This record gives sequence, structure tokens and C-alpha cells, in this order.
Amino acid sequence: MSHKSGFVNIVGSPNVGKSTLMNRLLGEKLSIVTSKAQTTRHRIRGILNHENYQIVFSDTPGVVNSAYQLHDTMMKYVSTSLSDADVLLFITDVFEDTMNHADTLEKIKELKVPVICLVNKMDLRDQKVVADRLAHWAKQLPNATIIPTSALHNFNVEPILSVILDKLPESPAFFDKDEISDRPMRFFISEIIREKIFLNIKKEVPYACEVEVTEYIEEEDIIRIRANIIVERDSQKGILIGAKGRQLKYIGIDSRKDIEKFVDKHVFLETFVKVDKDWRSNEGKLKKYGY
Repeated sequence: MSHKSGFVNIVGSPNVGKSTLMNRLLGEKLSIVTSKAQTTRHRIRGILNHENYQIVFSDTPGVVNSAYQLHDTMMKYVSTSLSDADVLLFITDVFEDTMNHADTLEKIKELKVPVICLVNKMDLRDQKVVADRLAHWAKQLPNATIIPTSALHNFNVEPILSVILDKLPESPAFFDKDEISDRPMRFFISEIIREKIFLNIKKEVPYACEVEVTEYIEEEDIIRIRANIIVERDSQKGILIGAKGRQLKYIGIDSRKDIEKFVDKHVFLETFVKVDKDWRSNEGKLKKYGY
């Protein structure tokens, strides 16, 4: 039997369910998920392996209009994902009338590779609204395959994989069949901690945070991890630490639990909060933090 392999890139507006969908398709939680928009900042590859195929999914940041240098970098990830896809998964939801970034939508319309349009969160609206959304996107993207789904509830996700495989080119595997991502362990540790910041801290502070894993030591029965949480201002540092250090303690406890699930080992985690003024607007500092 022939072997199929290719890059399936996921794009869409913020908070339409891109990360939830990739995690569902992979059967692994690689991308962090919160209810807040712009949680995903990097292009995260997840690799689904089978004897007869290898699908390299790419989760990308939600398409945004730039307010920081960080946003410009995030949009570069989106632009690259449009140019190097073998199959594009464009995700919208039942609440979205059109993509919030018109230029990106026009680029999607002009793509020569197969496009699969997923109308997500179909469980949150009645059947008439869902049907209207499907008809709307069929008109907007006449060459795309339109599929309604609910990634959160794993509804109609399996047919997506079948459509992808039908459109994937024949090719040998690009990565070793034992790999689930091309990202190092430290990256996923930092993302888990950043997710817990979003879940524990309100308003705008999480958007000003970056996490840098400075130490990862694997011993026989435990992994010792030190991480810096980077903020832009002293006031943000105070909010993250909280009264008597309570907020930082809760973030650390929640992070350690999920890290232990991810690495399948006991973890000792130390977190520190440091100020790096206006890091989101400085190209040199963005490069330092891996953007």
C-alpha cells in the first residue's frame, strides 16, 4: 500500500477552536487551550503517525490586526502556514460571519492546495443557524470542502481525518515515526505554565507574560524544573505573585500537575517572576524568547 505524508496547516480567527481541534486529531494535548483569544503565539507542529501515513499538523496563532511587534511575528507564522501547506484547515465557528482579517481570507480563496473549511461549535446553535453558516462558507469558499463539527465534544471529528487523507499526497514520512512534535520538551513545559497563567490571572496581564524554562534536569525518579515568568511592568509582577505569593503558588501547583501528566514522572517545579520592560515591542527581546 502506498504511503501518504504532508503538512496540514490550521488557520482561523482567534478563539474559534484551532488548538482544541488539533489536540483532538492528534489524541494528545500539545497546544494549550483557554477561553481567551490569542492564547496560541507560536506555530506548533503535532505529528500523527500511522503505518500508511504521517500527517504533520500545524496549529497557528489566531489571525490578528497588529498592536505589538509580537503580533507581527505571530502573523508571519500564519502567512508561512498558508504558503507551505499541502492541505489547509480553515476553522471558523457558528458565531463568525467572516474572518476578522480580510487579507488572509483573500489569500485562502486564492490557494491552489485543497482547503477544508470547518464550521466549529455547531452544538452551540440550532440547526437552522448551522445550515446558514455552512451555506455562507460554501459560497465564500466554493472550492473548499465544508464540514460542521464540535471539536470540544469530539463530534464529527473523525470524518475530517478521512477527508485529509483523501487529499494528502503520496510521500515518505518527513519525521521519525516515534516523534509527536518537532518542538523540544522545554517548549511544552513553558506552554503549560503559560496556560495556567491565563486560567488563574484575569484581564490583560497574561498577554504580557512569557515563560522561559531555565533549567530542566531529569533524575532517576524526578524532573527538576526552574522557570522564569517574564512580565513587562512591576505592577504586573505584583499581580502574578499575589498577596503572600498565593497567585504564583496556585499557578505552580496547577502547572506541576499537568507537567507530571505530560512527562509521566514526578516533577519539582520552581517559578520566578522577572520584569523585562516592553518585551512584546522589542524585536531583539522577541528573538531571545524564541519568536
